[in-house]
Amino acid sequence: MNRREFLAAAAAVPFTLRERTPLALVTADLESAVVVVDPYAGRVLRRIATRPDPRSIERVGETSVVAHTATGEVSLVRRFAVRHVLRGFGEPRYTAGSPDGRYAYVTDSGRADLAVVDVVRARVVARVHLGGWPRHASIDRAGARLWVALGTAARDLAVVDVTRPLRPRHVGTIRPPFRLHDVGFVPDTRHVWVTSGDREVVGIHDARTGHVLRTLVAGSPPQHVAFDGFRAYVTSGDDGTLRVHAFTGQLLRVTAIPVGSYNVQRGPGRVLTPSLEKGTLCVLDEAGDVMRRVPVASSSHDACFA
Repeated sequence: MNRREFLAAAAAVPFTLRERTPLALVTADLESAVVVVDPYAGRVLRRIATRPDPRSIERVGETSVVAHTATGEVSLVRRFAVRHVLRGFGEPRYTAGSPDGRYAYVTDSGRADLAVVDVVRARVVARVHLGGWPRHASIDRAGARLWVALGTAARDLAVVDVTRPLRPRHVGTIRPPFRLHDVGFVPDTRHVWVTSGDREVVGIHDARTGHVLRTLVAGSPPQHVAFDGFRAYVTSGDDGTLRVHAFTGQLLRVTAIPVGSYNVQRGPGRVLTPSLEKGTLCVLDEAGDVMRRVPVASSSHDACFA
């Protein structure tokens, strides 16, 4: 190998490693952008220009789905670029993805329904009316059932059968003993965690019956929840805390995070929680230790792994 070939090969190494490293996509709500962050090195790598008001972001297969609540649009991001912008939404809020990576289930508060987006064909293929104000949603591992919170401090959550994604059906309603906010199916169990929008509690529900199995003490509402294979991560953005629980509900630790860190996502070896108030991306390890606090924007609502 001559000197020119050696230098070219050396220069290519960081890029190759970067392509293989899971990256984070973080919404810059007030700046019409999604920020690409290396959560392991704690570095901002680039910005992706988007439509205004990118609120939530969720990975569905190879696509990251961005909901623009104020403009009634949904962007589909692939390979660090906006590939499609879908219109015709009222107030798109949050997304749950089918396990096969084909369908994005987007809650639409403006139309009081759930939209089914085929991310491969880049189009809305079905809708089902839910009533209320649909927001946070979670799907079971089989990709058969969705639980959807019908508000930010909601009385009810809707149960939606998506066994046939093109024909979603609202099959039931569950009323927790408190006003709910976020919801999450626990991997490889028959449990669903439901967080509160009006008090310092989290409920563990039976996924089949909807019955409450256990109630846990939590931080100030609203709380948000994410899981890995062993632990639950519950944020309280108003308190600036992240609580790490075992699936049984046992509290393992409480970690201080930036105030305004509401939404939380779990990925390979890391937990992500962006701050609306501070504009940071707080990166923690699986045990709940803070590894990085990365400034990304003036305000950041949500993040996902890409």
